[in-house]
Order: sequence, then C-alpha cells, then structure tokens
Amino acid sequence: MAPPSSDGEDGARPGAPVIETHGLTKAYGSGPPAVDGLDLSVPPGSIFGFLGPNGSGKTTTIRMLMGLIEPTAGGARLLGEPMPGAARRVLPRVGALIEGPALYGFLTGRANLLRYDAADPTADPRTRAARVTAALDRVGLAAAAGKKARAYSLGMKQRLGLAAALLRPRELLVLDEPTNGLDPQGMREIRGLVRELAADGTTVFLSSHLLDEIEQVCTHAAVMSRGRLIAQGTVAELAAGARGRLAVTTPDTADAARVLKEHGLTDLVVGEERVTGELPGPGAGVPAVVGGGLDPADLNAALVAAGVRVRAFGTERASLEDVFVALTGEGFDVAG
Repeated sequence: MAPPSSDGEDGARPGAPVIETHGLTKAYGSGPPAVDGLDLSVPPGSIFGFLGPNGSGKTTTIRMLMGLIEPTAGGARLLGEPMPGAARRVLPRVGALIEGPALYGFLTGRANLLRYDAADPTADPRTRAARVTAALDRVGLAAAAGKKARAYSLGMKQRLGLAAALLRPRELLVLDEPTNGLDPQGMREIRGLVRELAADGTTVFLSSHLLDEIEQVCTHAAVMSRGRLIAQGTVAELAAGARGRLAVTTPDTADAARVLKEHGLTDLVVGEERVTGELPGPGAGVPAVVGGGLDPADLNAALVAAGVRVRAFGTERASLEDVFVALTGEGFDVAG
C-alpha cells in the first residue's frame, strides 16, 4: 500500500480505501508504542471490525484517525483526505462514538441531541427537531427522550451517543465499543442498525474486544495485539487461514481419541459422547494426506475399522477466536 501523502492532492480516488494508514505510530515516553507501524486499509461499503483485547491500541488508533491526537510517526487518510490536516473538511462527513458519549446529565436526551445538532454549522436549524426525532427513533430512545441523561443507564447513554452520530447522513461511521453496557437484546438491535447503515452505503468502522460481535456483523476485520496489526482481510479469509477442528460424535470416546491421535490430530478434547481435535496442517507427516492435509474420508474409515461407532463426523469452521489464538498464542474474550 502506498503511504498516505500530505500534499495538496485531496479527495478519494474511485474505489479507494475509506480509511488508509501507513506506518501509523503513537508512542508515549520510553515504553513500547501504543500503536506500532499500523498499515490499515478499510474498503468502501464495508463493515470493518477492528478487533483486539482492551489495551491493544484500538482506541489510540481511532483517536489518531479522528485527529484528536497527533501520531508520533506515519500518516492516515480518511475519505481520501490527510488527517489531521483536512479535519475541517472530513469530519462533517464522519459520525463517531469514541470512549462513550459526552452528555449533559442535567439535560434530557432530546435536549442533548438538539445541542449536538446546533453545534454543527452546516445543520439547517429549520429541520433540527425532525432530525433529532428521527435519530431518537432509530436507536430506540423515543420513549425516553424526555428523561434527564443522568438517569440513563450505561446502555441508554451508548444509544444516545450513537443517535448523535446519526443526526446527519454520514459516509463513514466510527464506533468504539458501541455495544458496551447493552443487554443482549440491545446488542442485537445495534448490530441490526449497523447492518442497515451499511446497506444504505455508509462504511462502518467498528472497534470491539468481542470476537462474536465482529464475527456476526462484520464483512472485514483487522486483528490487533500489543499495538501491532497482525492480520486483516475479509472475515471469511481470516477464518480460512486457521485450521478447523474435527468433531466426532460417538459413545466410544476413548477409542476415537486414540485413533485421532494416531492420525496426527492435536489438542484433543473428550466429552461425554463427543471428541474434537485440531486437524494436522500441511507437511505434518501423517498418513492419508490429500493436498497437504488429512483426508476426512480416510479418517472416518479408520475410526470405523477400529470399531468406533460414529454417529456424526465433520469439521467445524474456524472461528475468529481460533484465528486470534493461532496468530498470537493468547486467549481472547469471546463474549465479553
């Protein structure tokens, strides 16, 4: 990827990334950089998941993208414009919810949004009330619009912050942990809203530490660990890069585990009537190799030949959790 330039050539090329960084770095003092040499490319129209544990550099990256802090090195472009230099041109086209919404607790939800809208010099005051009503409806806060914000739950505050980001049509929506504090139903509603926005043509950049959130809603993802980018691509491509697990349902779990181990499967997990294991990769030196991997049909035949009563047999698609563990060797928070 060519480095984002800061010359006078502004504006996005057709099909160019909506977010693009090259060597983006932020260091504080003499410790390891919070963000270290980040090369990121977010395609237009995508729901892009920015994935990593808390403390992996996600929020620092977003703050640099939005021009809130200066990078130590490298550069970034949003909507084809260099940041932070073009912030005044770019930010009116971007909606953002970063580190939770900043709200006036003594004002109602509706009054907060009216304040937000009034702060936008491009907003037509004649249609302000209609915009606020539509935004409250869209995030499910119409019934609580007259309640003081200080009485809102954490999840309601998140919704109000998202409503503020949606007061005007946006080309890019940047969300930092948007489902933080929401109950499962609220999470589903926000995910549905994100899909609707993407269907309307908005590119959504969604930071999360929840693997299942990224897997359920995102088309593309990038994985961060300790300030560094370790993988990016479509969600399907990332999952395809990790080996799946074989699952065998049988009452003969001990014999099944023995056969699977003999054929090179590792990380075997034996349940009451189920055995799972990680399939050997290319070049593992195991029998019955087809295209560099174990042929499941031959493995099934080996189980039957050993007297194992196989009731179900198949491979499970690798999840983003499998991808993260394979790339970093670390565990991860799947559901929060």
